[in-house]
Amino acid sequence: MNMNYRQTIAYLYQALPMFSRVGDAAIKKDLTNARKLCERLGNPHKNFKSIHIAGTNGKGSVSHILAAVLQKSGYTTGLYTSPHLHDFRERIKVNGNMVDEQFVIDFTDRVKPWISDIQPSFFEITVAMAFEYFAKMRVDIAVIETGLGGRLDSTNIILPELAVITNVSMDHMQILGDSPSKIAVEKAGIIKENTPVVIGESNEETMPVFLQAAKEKNAPLYIADHERYTDAYRHIEHEFEVTVVKLPGNEKRIFRLDLTGMYQSKNLLTVLSAIDRLKEKGWQIPDDAMLQALRNVKKLTGLHGRWELIHHNPAVVLDVGHNEDGIKQICMQIEAMDYHDLHIIIGMVKDKAIDPVLQLLPKEAKYYFTKAQIPRALPEDQLATKAASYGLNGHHYPNVNSAMQTALEHAAKNDLIIVCGSVFVVGEVDYGVVGK
Repeated sequence: MNMNYRQTIAYLYQALPMFSRVGDAAIKKDLTNARKLCERLGNPHKNFKSIHIAGTNGKGSVSHILAAVLQKSGYTTGLYTSPHLHDFRERIKVNGNMVDEQFVIDFTDRVKPWISDIQPSFFEITVAMAFEYFAKMRVDIAVIETGLGGRLDSTNIILPELAVITNVSMDHMQILGDSPSKIAVEKAGIIKENTPVVIGESNEETMPVFLQAAKEKNAPLYIADHERYTDAYRHIEHEFEVTVVKLPGNEKRIFRLDLTGMYQSKNLLTVLSAIDRLKEKGWQIPDDAMLQALRNVKKLTGLHGRWELIHHNPAVVLDVGHNEDGIKQICMQIEAMDYHDLHIIIGMVKDKAIDPVLQLLPKEAKYYFTKAQIPRALPEDQLATKAASYGLNGHHYPNVNSAMQTALEHAAKNDLIIVCGSVFVVGEVDYGVVGK
């Protein structure tokens, strides 16, 4: 019996180990399965050009911004990212359009007989699905975001035009290592022979790792924050205006983005360096196309959950920041905001370093502790108890929407409500509850 789309997705979730549900157990520590799957499919990843993006934070934004720029420059552009917020098909897009439901059904049907034999994870199947779809759609180029780390990530079977490593900070330490330099070794695993690599943010602990890896692979290495720096930024209506200075000539240029998180200024420098490298390789990226793309990333690619304002009076913001560095950026943004009272709806997963996050959060906020509806979620009452030991007080709620309802009932028009702590919590926000 043929499955419909809903049944197909349910089958994939149930039949395959999935990191968002079960955590580390879903991770395969080598590329064997990804290679086997793609070999059986005729190695679809060899039929299109690609850009490979890794990093602890910012890799999703950088992937979407680069995809928008390439799309606006006239290239048929594939985009593979994870996890999704609302719909599985967000992971696989061509020119901003999600993969067809029928393709997902047919692909799953085709690989089903191989599942008991290869025993792939959910992620390995989705990577193979993306590569097959991009080959079928004859994309000119695909922007491929790693899932976790880089060296052993299923996406790492590609030979890209360019590798990008946005930054390194502490996340997934139980898998990637307990220090920035150990995590950097995993990220550096995407550096390929004679292939340029852009490092977004330089750091004295991780730079030697990247320099060594690039040297071994004879890969030209570029450091985005050594090429340019941000001179100023400001918010204008619903845009983020960034003044960038290019070295060595100190040439100033103003860019506007529709992504309004202040942390996007770092991502912009990474993207500009990546664009330079692509141009050097002969990709045609006209200036006006780039500028238009930066102002329309959300419209062109469907990116959500990055300091995303979904309601006014009170302001309701969604942000997928969930680790120490991500929460640091959110706290900086909060400090720059004008509001009366602050309400924070937060849920986290059990296998994150929770204490460093709780230490950073503002004590004066009213907290609404909750959890995503996945087995990896930390129970909301446990999160509330842990948070109280850091002076963060509030009540707990079984799901994000009951927390949101209560926050909206208690918030005045000039208050600020933020949802953060987990991609999965942000993904479960019902816009109807917010009254969008």
